[in-house]
Amino acid sequence: MDSAPTPDWAGPLSGIRVLDFSRVLAGPAASLALADLGAEIIKVEPPGSGDDTRNFPPFSNGHSVYFLGINRGKKSIVIDLKSADGVALARDLAAKCDILIENYRPGVMDRLGLSYDALSAINPRLIYCAISGFGMTGPLRDYPSFDIVTQAMSGAFSVNGERDRAPTRLGLPMGDLVGGINGPIGILAALYERTVTGRGRLIDVSLLDGLIGLLAYLPQIAFHSGENPKPQGNPHPNLVPYGVFPASDGLMAIACLTNAFWANLCRALGLEALIADERYDTLEHRRANRVEVDELVSNRTGMYSFAELDVILTEHQVPHAPILGILEALTQPQAVARKIVVETEHKALGTIPIVNRPIKFPGAPQPIPTAPPVLGEHTDEILEQLLGLDADAIAVLRASKTVA
Repeated sequence: MDSAPTPDWAGPLSGIRVLDFSRVLAGPAASLALADLGAEIIKVEPPGSGDDTRNFPPFSNGHSVYFLGINRGKKSIVIDLKSADGVALARDLAAKCDILIENYRPGVMDRLGLSYDALSAINPRLIYCAISGFGMTGPLRDYPSFDIVTQAMSGAFSVNGERDRAPTRLGLPMGDLVGGINGPIGILAALYERTVTGRGRLIDVSLLDGLIGLLAYLPQIAFHSGENPKPQGNPHPNLVPYGVFPASDGLMAIACLTNAFWANLCRALGLEALIADERYDTLEHRRANRVEVDELVSNRTGMYSFAELDVILTEHQVPHAPILGILEALTQPQAVARKIVVETEHKALGTIPIVNRPIKFPGAPQPIPTAPPVLGEHTDEILEQLLGLDADAIAVLRASKTVA
């Protein structure tokens, strides 16, 4: 049997439908990942203002660029969940969906009558992903959480910044974005499990748990030393040289993860005598003499222009990269070749650039994501196509302000 994707193939999750009650960043990042993989995302928004981020500046012709950044490939329906009819409509939609994502505080969906127990009773195959700051259990389950709170309480904040200075918040909102990583991982695992059991399940995603999980080797360093790791700035805590070094007209990131790379760097910079020098011949010795090593390397890299340094480091196979701004990162040749940025048609703004799906599937169609929806753009379409409501029934819902 030929299982090759058809020209209208959306992705490996084509045919999977997600009911998305989430807002702001953690939940929308999770549904965005599923949208990029081909799932149909039905974004449920409250009447009036919609997702909170629709009101976050800056704005492009009245539309929040924050919202535009994390809601591509989704459909928007406006439902008043404060009304009994709105909740009933949401339950009807949940019966038609494979996955539900929500990131309200624990207990909110229960009070609305939209808990996992209530919805799995009408749709046993439903996979229900609840994303919250601290999870569904523990003394902080009801505590409000924002990106900076998660960063602070996870330990991630404490290790970010320059050496011997106060730590700083991560530039990327990883305290929220971790929900967009662990949420889809749990959902995809549950989708596979459902092929065996025929049933969905409840998934409890804590942003605090998730960001602690991304600390990688740092907890083991703390266990080993009995001390808290400190901010290191650009240098690596254990690998030397590893960081940002000057050119005569710019900055270059250089990473020597092994002794072989150290030898290559020494040859590239005319420092061959240092390769066998007992002060620098092992990772441990270079770490013990970090200040001297960084100074020796910096003095030599500063003798070259950025372009010259790029050439000699490439010739000697030394891992390195320019420090690019966001605009430069999006327009570099590699990004262009990979079609990282594409144009799509927004209902109100016309043609706009968006970041493309980050995961590619060679040999299959690579459709351009649809634009982030305007508020309620797909309300009628969803009610008609998914629930089979006719124009009169939809008019009644609009008149009662159940939908907008």
